[in-house]
Amino acid sequence: MASTADHIVKQRDIIDRKSLAETLDEIASERETLTQRARVLEQLQTALAHGRGEIDRRLQLHPSQGYRAATEQAFLIDQIVRLIYDYVTVHVYPAANRSSSERIAVLAVGGYGRGEMAPHSDVDIAFVTPFKRSSWTEQVVEAILYLLWDLGLKVGQSSRSLDETVKMAQEDLTIRTALLESRFVWGDREIYEQASRRFWNEVVGKTASEFVRLKMIERDERHKRMGDSRYVVEPNVKDGKGGLRDLHTLYWIGKYIHQVSSASDLVSVGLLTADEYRRFRKAENFLWAVRCHMHAITNRAEDRLTFDLQREVAERMNFADRPGRSTVERFMQYYFLNAKTVGDVTGLFLAHLDEAMAKKGRRFLPTFTRKPRKLNGFQLDRGRLALPHDNFFEEDPVRLLEIFQLADLHGLEIHPLAMRAAQRDARLIDRNVQRNARANALFLDVLCSPRDPETVLRWMNESTVFGRFIPDFRRVVAQMQFDMYHHYTVDEHSIRAIGLLAEIESGELKADHPLSTAIMRQIVSRRVLFVATLLHDIAKGRGGDHSVLGAEVAENLCPRLGLNPAETETVAWLVRYHLLMSATAFKRDLADFKTILDFAQAVQSPERLRLLLVLTVVDIRAVGPGVWNSWKRQLLSDLYEATEEVLRLGHKQRGREERIAAKKEQLEKILNLPAAEFAKLAKRLPDAYWIAEPSDIIARNAKHLLANKDADLAIDACYYPERGATLVTVYAADHPGLFYRIAGAIHLAGGNIIDARIHTSSDGMAVDNFLIQDPLGRPFREQGQLNRLSRTIQDALTNRAKLMAQLDAKPKALRRADAFKIAPSVFIENTASNRFTVVEVNALDRPALLNNLAQALFESKVTLHSAHIATYGERAVDTFYVTDLFGGKIESRSRLKSLEARLIDAAAGNHLTKGKAAA
Repeated sequence: MASTADHIVKQRDIIDRKSLAETLDEIASERETLTQRARVLEQLQTALAHGRGEIDRRLQLHPSQGYRAATEQAFLIDQIVRLIYDYVTVHVYPAANRSSSERIAVLAVGGYGRGEMAPHSDVDIAFVTPFKRSSWTEQVVEAILYLLWDLGLKVGQSSRSLDETVKMAQEDLTIRTALLESRFVWGDREIYEQASRRFWNEVVGKTASEFVRLKMIERDERHKRMGDSRYVVEPNVKDGKGGLRDLHTLYWIGKYIHQVSSASDLVSVGLLTADEYRRFRKAENFLWAVRCHMHAITNRAEDRLTFDLQREVAERMNFADRPGRSTVERFMQYYFLNAKTVGDVTGLFLAHLDEAMAKKGRRFLPTFTRKPRKLNGFQLDRGRLALPHDNFFEEDPVRLLEIFQLADLHGLEIHPLAMRAAQRDARLIDRNVQRNARANALFLDVLCSPRDPETVLRWMNESTVFGRFIPDFRRVVAQMQFDMYHHYTVDEHSIRAIGLLAEIESGELKADHPLSTAIMRQIVSRRVLFVATLLHDIAKGRGGDHSVLGAEVAENLCPRLGLNPAETETVAWLVRYHLLMSATAFKRDLADFKTILDFAQAVQSPERLRLLLVLTVVDIRAVGPGVWNSWKRQLLSDLYEATEEVLRLGHKQRGREERIAAKKEQLEKILNLPAAEFAKLAKRLPDAYWIAEPSDIIARNAKHLLANKDADLAIDACYYPERGATLVTVYAADHPGLFYRIAGAIHLAGGNIIDARIHTSSDGMAVDNFLIQDPLGRPFREQGQLNRLSRTIQDALTNRAKLMAQLDAKPKALRRADAFKIAPSVFIENTASNRFTVVEVNALDRPALLNNLAQALFESKVTLHSAHIATYGERAVDTFYVTDLFGGKIESRSRLKSLEARLIDAAAGNHLTKGKAAA
């Protein structure tokens, strides 16, 4: 392997080893043994810090030259290691007449051996001796390591004889991989050359197939650990899918099989073409730049590109805002395009490798035996769809769509060389192909496939055929959304949503989505749903409301795809209102009949309602793991069923009074009380309570009230599996500020309120129901947790605990959300409900936010009737149904402005302390 210094300019500006060696010799010659080591260490620390500073200065001048920065860093460490070796062997443990065993070769292994390092990468070193280690070699190795450790370097080290090195490499894949990239740094070169010869002759030998197989397994397992997608919004630059480790794996495989000395040699041995190597090097250079910037910013070995780092790296790499897209979103789109390139090059490399190994009868990839009859000129190559000749697509560009339709229809994989040809020839898709009726029919067949559209659409996207055929989709390829809610890029999110739609239709997700599964069998406009799912986020990043702009895209695109005017209108409507159902379910009071009427008025037809429900479900679920839960399922189901009844009958089947009477009758049967006693209980609870609460909660509340009818305070906490949450009921004497005290106590106990209903009985007692989850969206279900919740609330309401002091004292954890800036906003509506003023607060989510907002409502002298809490990553959307103290809507403009100002102040965390003092 070439020296790491070969292509480095002005090496002495990084480190002047000759001058530094003379300084160390002078220090050693003074014979001040007590201070000598400290002075040597100080010189080395200064040199290391200066060298890193110079490398970072160069990187900031040329922020995209990552490969150069990585090789400069390896060069710097080389010089430090050489200086330490010479100092130790000459001055600390000199040996005038060394025996044959008193020889050491210092080898760089792993990434350091490849000559590429980020500023805080591990320094992987192998000390190799000809025979068993002597006392001198042990002393030297120990002294070298202690100096490296004292420099703050994280050292991965091994010390073995030649025989031990060979034996360990034969037994351990990790050691074998590290030695594969070994490079001589300093010491006895003859030992290094012996080690190298024995490694290739005795270890590599005839184990190429096994090495390739194990490396592929290792890669797949690593991908699973990292999320198994190259489009996660906080990717790992080193180990994630599409990261540097994937490129290194190609080099390891190529070197193991062909003994190449550099990645460029992969071209000469036929594992990459010149163009593929150019793309390999371009992606590697960019990823190294990102990784080096991350290490420089954090001053540590940080390989996960977190939200806070994304902004800083984007600025260091000179990305800028553009209309509709921020600096960080443009940077991350470019990152994902490079990660996609890594995936493309990997696929092509494996195809070349497969062909080479197949000729020797050692094919390591699986084969397929299915033989479809009609392939329209395409061929099968050992079970994979392949081209008969290289210009097959050029003869008829519609075949670029047909190959994917055939792959889906027959359940075939596409040969990687055919994928390479598709990617190369995707430029042939012009307006004529886009308008071709057969091409559009083929695309629609894939999109609406009852088999596995997600996989085939992802292949189509990776080949760039998807974006060429649907130019609007090309605009969102690799486009991230800079927030904590969306886990994937826009294109990946949309393709995952299509896959979920197919799984729901097939019944695979019936346990999670029973209502959607049943509805899919009732839907008349099946292909409308698939097209709308594809297009629902198509206009993100254009600088306007993506729902409105997306509807315009749908109106233009659907006729081209072959949809009739009625289908086009429905797709456009679904795209325009794809957020309506979730916004209504999660941010409005579904017990308020006007909520249902307004939603039904917007939807207008049962078919649209069915389509919108399923689209909403797959949209939420495709956001990322953990976003969907049973609470959201229940809210959407409740909204669907109530709206379906209105649309089917034109009104609620049973009026308000009938519904109250039915719930009372049901409760009476459950409680089995004497008529007079039940009538007394029922009369205590207002009509709004009977409308708002579901029957199971009413029954539990009633038993709680009866058991504590003489108490001033009683708290009931239980796991509520139907809602995926914990139900907490507080029965207490009603008084101003009760809600915000309860909210503060729940926060102190580690809970998040996701829904709250506030009721006051006719005798002045509050009956407040809260649904609570932990910060990870899970219910409290252990009895110890439930007891702690109850005890904390009780202490807060009986003044046994100084609530505000405890809230202020609670540690403020470092949160990912701190990377975002969200200006708080308040929207107040008096038309959304017939009885209440509806207040919606949007703000950066943070601990105790709800408590602060509740305190602001208390200070504004309003009565809270229900609260509905929704979070979208770092953004919290809290909705409150309130009245004035006399039970009427808040109409006064001055009061509304005062309420808005107080809530904005609370949302921003600038809440006045006078409320705390009053509490």
